[in-house]
Amino acid sequence: MKDNPPLPVVIVAGLHADARTQVVEQLLHSVPGSVALHHNLATAADGTVQRTIRDAAGELSRDNAPLVNDCACCALREDLVPELERLAASGLTRLAVVELWDSVEPKAMAEVVTAHGDGVSLSNVITAVDPALVLPYLANGDDLSEAGLAAASTDERTVGDTFARQLEYAPVLALIDNPDADEEDRALVAQLHPTASRVPAIDCEQLVQLAFSTGFDVDTAAAAQHPACALLPQESEEAGVSTLVWRRQRPFHPERLYRALEDLCCAAVRSRGRFWLADRLESLLAWDAAGGALCVEYAGPWLASLPDAAWELVPPMRRAAAALDWHPVHGDCCQHLVFTSPGLDRDGLERLLESCLLTDEEYAAGPQAWRQLPAAFDSLLDPAS
Repeated sequence: MKDNPPLPVVIVAGLHADARTQVVEQLLHSVPGSVALHHNLATAADGTVQRTIRDAAGELSRDNAPLVNDCACCALREDLVPELERLAASGLTRLAVVELWDSVEPKAMAEVVTAHGDGVSLSNVITAVDPALVLPYLANGDDLSEAGLAAASTDERTVGDTFARQLEYAPVLALIDNPDADEEDRALVAQLHPTASRVPAIDCEQLVQLAFSTGFDVDTAAAAQHPACALLPQESEEAGVSTLVWRRQRPFHPERLYRALEDLCCAAVRSRGRFWLADRLESLLAWDAAGGALCVEYAGPWLASLPDAAWELVPPMRRAAAALDWHPVHGDCCQHLVFTSPGLDRDGLERLLESCLLTDEEYAAGPQAWRQLPAAFDSLLDPAS
């Protein structure tokens, strides 16, 4: 195996199964000697995950892998790397296309292949997208289990937040041609992930070029999604779709923000970013909402709360993000939230957000007084308390 050059591996992900299949077939027919691996997690209820390997002519093999810890995704991780290594060792495969099952997120699989694959090289990650389905999928707050798409019995993700992460992680979005898609649909895709390469799924030459990219950096991709240094979209307005970037350097009043959560997370089809609560001054909090469902999590300390010596241990992207938000008094502590949606009520949303900040009088009282404000977020951030 060591005598062979690394086997290029491209991951194709996405909840839009028909779009995903179209992209995979395009690659198989455009690259002689390519094969596609697919693990069907729908068979997990029977205690196995079904693996198929195919090329442009059809199916080459079909086998079952047992569940690991009652988790279909764990079985996928345990089975995928050995299969890729076997293909690499044969020296007969020019490109391995990993077609992920519907709700499997590419981040975890990209990191597994990069960390454990011997003789393979992850060249790129592509999410296949049907533009006409982006809005209905993002707006879908159903649990994956209700849709028959859960990857484990403990899977609590929703359709909307899963699709959002699939779309926003991949540096390449392959768009199929659906006559039902309009300018609003295409504007929504562009604003949700403005830095992605958006490629028509029928563009064989460009797809192949991206599949043989020089390499995919999982650390950079993870940092781009981490709330502390996310490459969040910029202000935009096109075809009835708006992106509002709201940045302030005054903390939220925890109780007023908590009361406004339902209205805020329903104000846009997608919102994300980082925020600052007056009673948790050192805590950088992550905001992640899709389909009317909101996830609020602790994402580490603000850099302003760390000793200078600790900065050397912080990744460069994190330091760069902090520098952009830096305030002479509060450091990088800030509100940086981004809302994207068709028909966004910008003025109403800004008024609601502003009403959740500390008033001038509350702000003037200072940090000691802020810490005494009602700890309204304890139930979300400290559920065990």
